[in-house]
Amino acid sequence: MILVAAEEVNPLVPHVSEMILGGVVFLILLFLVSKFVTPRFEQAFAERTKAIEGGLKQAEEMQAQAKAALEQYQEQLAQARHDAARIRQEAKEEGAAIVAEMRAQAQEEAQRILAAAQAQIEAERQRAVSQLRAEVGELAIQLANRIVGEALEDEVRQRRIVERFLEDIEREPAGEPR
Repeated sequence: MILVAAEEVNPLVPHVSEMILGGVVFLILLFLVSKFVTPRFEQAFAERTKAIEGGLKQAEEMQAQAKAALEQYQEQLAQARHDAARIRQEAKEEGAAIVAEMRAQAQEEAQRILAAAQAQIEAERQRAVSQLRAEVGELAIQLANRIVGEALEDEVRQRRIVERFLEDIEREPAGEPR
């Protein structure tokens, strides 16, 4: 019975031939996997890594381009704002110059009109004084003719009397009776 028991096979311990066959099959499978499968995995992994790295590099380039475009846009915007401010300032200055020029022209025109009006007033005054002198002289001669009772026919005498009468009137303060 002991012999029979010793000859009984332990199910946990494999036979040597199975171990050798398993080892050979394992080595063949290992060779096939390392020869065919592993290179394909490595190739796929390398392609994937390259694609990811290329994508990252492309993303970085695009980000750099976007940043450059943003900086250029901001620079153009700042330049446009500067130009707009300069144009506004120039327009204000031109407007102020135009207003000043128009004021100067209006002032000159007003001075010219005022001078013309003063000249016209002076001419009218001279004409009125001349007419008034003539009328006053005429009236003075008529009055003198009535008072004296004789005609003052001498023209030189008439003028002297009129001149003396007008000088007396001019010497008297205005508004005071004689």
